[in-house]
Amino acid sequence: MAEQERYIDVLLPLALPRPLTYRVPAAWGEVLVGQRVLVPLGRRKFYAAVVKRVHGRRPEKYAVREALQLLDETPVADARQLAFWEWMASYYLSTEGEVMAAALPSGFKLDSDCAEVEEKYVPRRESYLSLAEKYQTDEAALSALFDALEQNSRLQRQSDTLLLFMELSQRLRQPMVPKRSLLASEKASESSLKQLLKKGVLCQKEVEVSRFSSFKPQKAAASITLTEPQQAAMEEMLRQWGRFQTVLLHGVTGSGKTEIYIRLIQRVLESGKQVLYLLPEIALTTQIIHRLQCYFGDKVGVYHSRFNEQERVEIWNRVKAEDASAYKVVIGARSALFLPFRQLGLIIIDEEHDSSFKQYDPSPRYHARDAAMVLAQQHQAKVLLGSATPSVESYANTQRGKYGLVTLSQRYGGMALPEIRLVDLRQPLRSPKGMAPYSEALLAQMSEALEAGEQVILFQNRRGFSPHLECGSCHYIPVCRHCDVALTYHKARHQLRCHYCGYAEELPHDCPQCKSPNLQMRGFGTEKVEEELAVFFPQARIARLDYDTTRSRTAYEKIISQFETGRIQVLVGTQMVTKGLDFEHVSTVGILNADNLLHFPDFRAFERAFQVISQVSGRAGRRHRRGKVLIQTYFPDHPLFQWVMRNDYGSMYRHVMGERSQFLYPPFCRFVKMTLRHKSAEVLDAAAAQWAQWLRRRFGAAVLGPAYPTIPRVKNLYIKDIIVKIKEKGHLSEDKQWIRQSAEALLSEPAYRSVHLSYDVDPC
Repeated sequence: MAEQERYIDVLLPLALPRPLTYRVPAAWGEVLVGQRVLVPLGRRKFYAAVVKRVHGRRPEKYAVREALQLLDETPVADARQLAFWEWMASYYLSTEGEVMAAALPSGFKLDSDCAEVEEKYVPRRESYLSLAEKYQTDEAALSALFDALEQNSRLQRQSDTLLLFMELSQRLRQPMVPKRSLLASEKASESSLKQLLKKGVLCQKEVEVSRFSSFKPQKAAASITLTEPQQAAMEEMLRQWGRFQTVLLHGVTGSGKTEIYIRLIQRVLESGKQVLYLLPEIALTTQIIHRLQCYFGDKVGVYHSRFNEQERVEIWNRVKAEDASAYKVVIGARSALFLPFRQLGLIIIDEEHDSSFKQYDPSPRYHARDAAMVLAQQHQAKVLLGSATPSVESYANTQRGKYGLVTLSQRYGGMALPEIRLVDLRQPLRSPKGMAPYSEALLAQMSEALEAGEQVILFQNRRGFSPHLECGSCHYIPVCRHCDVALTYHKARHQLRCHYCGYAEELPHDCPQCKSPNLQMRGFGTEKVEEELAVFFPQARIARLDYDTTRSRTAYEKIISQFETGRIQVLVGTQMVTKGLDFEHVSTVGILNADNLLHFPDFRAFERAFQVISQVSGRAGRRHRRGKVLIQTYFPDHPLFQWVMRNDYGSMYRHVMGERSQFLYPPFCRFVKMTLRHKSAEVLDAAAAQWAQWLRRRFGAAVLGPAYPTIPRVKNLYIKDIIVKIKEKGHLSEDKQWIRQSAEALLSEPAYRSVHLSYDVDPC
């Protein structure tokens, strides 16, 4: 091997088992870790790959191809990010390529069928005008120019245009003025501007500008004064960080956690470091963005999946920038973990209990809360978990001495927690109009609230109009052609839709099986609730907040804004209405079918039911008066409802921990869930049975399954799950590696090569 030969190990955004090695062309200069290079793969495919390592060792087992093009002047990712990707791939049984695909904005991921690619990201440019240097430094020359223009009536338009330019420059306090701002006024014209440019009075320059408008608050944000409980909680938190990297803030709903976050962010920014503020849903960003921007202005950036590829690349670049344009505070959903932070000082994970922090598909199936701990270690940063209803795992870590714990048990301003009332649906309390979801008690409370000019939130954990259609004669239920699940009726589209694969069909006029016209809607979703409420409250302004009404990027913000300003009086929604929202005039919350949450086939159902009911209850009565919450249930004596009414998190925690200890469930063990899929149920059964047999030789009774899930077929593939329990003091890394090797051995057998396999470590 020639001494000057160099090689690079690169990552491609594919599920490859290891990095690939390419030769660096002799003509190239320095190649840096984290830069993108164009490389060939196979016969006719070319990808933008990320350099993981530069070395001089030629691979012996295969011929090395040459990299084609260096795509970046500076790295898009640094060594710390690559180490984070490597950890995530190892822990979650993924590949580094899959992590890279999840981490990088699509604007950085290029592929082509030819050896030439065009960058997807194009910086936005805008024309700016400036005064010629001669007139910037010579006031006499500028005055003479104005005199000459004023003396010639034919040049009056040019004089007006130049004068307007000077006014805009002074108003903006900068020498350059956007061309569009100048031409927006009637005082200026395109022709007069052309003449001024031709004469050399003004100069035009293309300037790279942001796709995001600068934030200009209508009024300055008031300085935050913490209450005594808030101040005590913050001081205790700072003390706890002397012992722990992570602190859990257990604060009741409405206790003012956000004010504490803002004070902490200010401290971190003063130290010159960055802050990552994670929220479980894009939906929650609207309110908190505005609040943080009022305090920190354009230092605040937002990052989530609804931005387009151009916008996401710009945010990426501004996070890693080292000049005044850099974002110091980033608010985002789970994918914001992957941004190229220079030096994180604090990671805030609000509503840390929420399952939306878990990535389900595609791989890597990571949990943002847990991955944030590793990211914080890399940056030597602190982590703050915030929740009124912490996850059992996080709270257990405080009891075991892994995390610090700070409790905030009073609502802001001494406001009382809402009055919670159980409505027993076993009693004859239904509406006289016979509409099932609403008890008389709920309708009466809503009427009282609306008459007083207050607002109402109704929670129903199902979207659509009706969960399924059923023939009243033969009991036929339409199901999806590709999944073993009933189709949900969506009235607005007049369709039956599958919520798993997206399949849709028109609503039939009669039963496809017996031809009876007696088709009946069973159950109710948010769409049906919204429609039927208009019968009870024809004068009320009612809106719906669910996945169907918030598909566009601005739809959620519009609905929330209208609710905040009182243009919407009743808001019907799914779990979107339960999380972190703060509305001043909401006095009443109704939970239409609380029993749904309890009877879910998941060992976390009890915990999650407590969290959801407590969270949505906390939306009531947050400012001026005590709120009221009505929980409709057929099981009013269930202990969970009693604990919710007393806001007794401790009793719920002890109950759940007792059950999980008895049956060895998290946090007393780790779960690794393996899901096998195949179009043939027979092949799937055989593969799953053989693998389970192998797994039991190592793990014994700690292997659960194989078993079909609640929905046994999705997108024409049958599904079987196997779960392995790994004890706390076990060898997690070794056990996961053994599981992966046994899976590779299984799938190498000819009969099972077409079986699809996915892993989910710590399934949520």
